[in-house]
Amino acid sequence: MSNFETWLAALPNNAATGLARADGVWEQVRSQTLPRREVLDETVTALGMDVEAAWDGVIAGGTLGIVLGLALVQRGWRILVVERGALQGRSQEWNSSRLELRELVSLGLLTPAELEEAIASEYNPVRIKFDGGKDYWVRDVLNVGISPAKLLSVLKKKFLAAGGILWEKTAFESATVHPDGVSLILKKLGSRAPVGAGGQGSADAYRSIGDSDKNSDEVSQFEQIQTRLFIDAMGHFSPVVRQVRGETKPDGICLVVGTCAVGNEGEFGKNDTADLIATTGPITGNKKSAYQYFWEAFPASSGRTTYMFTYVDASRDRPTLKQLFADYYDQMPAYQGLEGNPDELWRSLEVKRALFGMFPSYKNSPLSAPCDRLIFVGDSSGCQSPLSFGGFAALLRHLPRLTDGIHSALTSEKLDKKSLNELQPYQPNLSVTWLFQQSMSVKPGDTPNPQGINILLDRVFGEMAIAGESIIKPFLQDVVQFPALSVALMRTAFADPLMVTILVPRLGLPALTTWMRHYLSLGAYDVLDRTLGQLKSDDNFRLQQWQAAWRYGSGRDYHS
Repeated sequence: MSNFETWLAALPNNAATGLARADGVWEQVRSQTLPRREVLDETVTALGMDVEAAWDGVIAGGTLGIVLGLALVQRGWRILVVERGALQGRSQEWNSSRLELRELVSLGLLTPAELEEAIASEYNPVRIKFDGGKDYWVRDVLNVGISPAKLLSVLKKKFLAAGGILWEKTAFESATVHPDGVSLILKKLGSRAPVGAGGQGSADAYRSIGDSDKNSDEVSQFEQIQTRLFIDAMGHFSPVVRQVRGETKPDGICLVVGTCAVGNEGEFGKNDTADLIATTGPITGNKKSAYQYFWEAFPASSGRTTYMFTYVDASRDRPTLKQLFADYYDQMPAYQGLEGNPDELWRSLEVKRALFGMFPSYKNSPLSAPCDRLIFVGDSSGCQSPLSFGGFAALLRHLPRLTDGIHSALTSEKLDKKSLNELQPYQPNLSVTWLFQQSMSVKPGDTPNPQGINILLDRVFGEMAIAGESIIKPFLQDVVQFPALSVALMRTAFADPLMVTILVPRLGLPALTTWMRHYLSLGAYDVLDRTLGQLKSDDNFRLQQWQAAWRYGSGRDYHS
């Protein structure tokens, strides 16, 4: 065994097995052999649903679903949240900022004191640094570490106290959409009774399939329930999403590996600042598969978390997560400024957690539902930038819009496919970021300048930093706005016209043409929100959703 493999085998929580499992899924994604089942069906036969006994909404996927569930329960709806495991947060913190987190308070989901209790770490400033370029520092961007365990514990208690029902250790099995409701089959993964305050949406809302005593704590293996609306919050690899997307490969993948570690005094410096994005070297790999490594590092309550990530497509020659982890093992000490032999340095660090994963993204996002009474939210919808790791910040940003939209849809019975898909509309400020993702990755077979990505990013971020916080901060928080983007592009083009002439051929005319369409749409949405976005919509469901689409699609929902 190599020193890396010995180190990997000794990592806590059986990380080596988890890494092998994740690499197995990554291989299935690349080879298009990811298992799929037909879990979603539609029929013209009426369900004959008892509206008084059925749920108003069932949310599958509790980790992020509990946030939306609480918001809907507080509006008076009967909501069931289903979670495959125990609804408890992991120990690794979620990075956000007070700008996004304030939505939890403004919606009444948390009190200011409860939010402060959930914050595990906070630091300033954060750095942007590309190999050979300058350091750029910003404040109050992804500088808050939220404890998922504390946050979900509070949200869970408030959800149950408000009348919501939670079924833990319960897996989604299938859904059949009828004209008057949705019939869901759920699979029990362990002994449990429904958790909740009783009353609205209680045990009368389901019937057991098989032999069991419905009044006992031990329920049957499968259960059938009825709901007016099914909300899929099961994430990127939701079985419903896999069925709907079919054989479509992800258009982009962010591969991530990392650790949270504690060192001897001085090894991680003062550990009070962070790197939002950094590079320490040129493009690596070979002609079949070249890629640029990026770094992110920040203080955590239990040490210092360091990620290494890269943007690739899903072609067969892309590296495995284990290969990335081996490079991480070799390069992380030098990146963190720890001098000496990597093997010796790793022996002096106490690794609290190993971190790894892949985050697929699709240009066809947010994902539209193929039938009535179904909506995708969070990572299931793909409603996040292809530059992002995950959907917590994206969900927070869209939480007011989704809560209002679903409340309005349930109130006005706008549960048909066309109406619900207006809650996850085309968003040009999401689509324009694909060009940035492409400029930070290398197509198979390309042989670009090894320092080309570093030079480009240093120039673009440098010009945005010079232009000021109103230009750079929304972009760093995954909110692209037409005025800010236009200023950044014009400054970069004037500062280095030669770079533009090099970049255009590398990206290709089709990609640039598509991007220009999204860019012009971004400008149009900006105008529409400024002019028609303030019209009084009253109870006009369609106008409400158009106005929300213009505001969020233009990025004008962002306020510093």
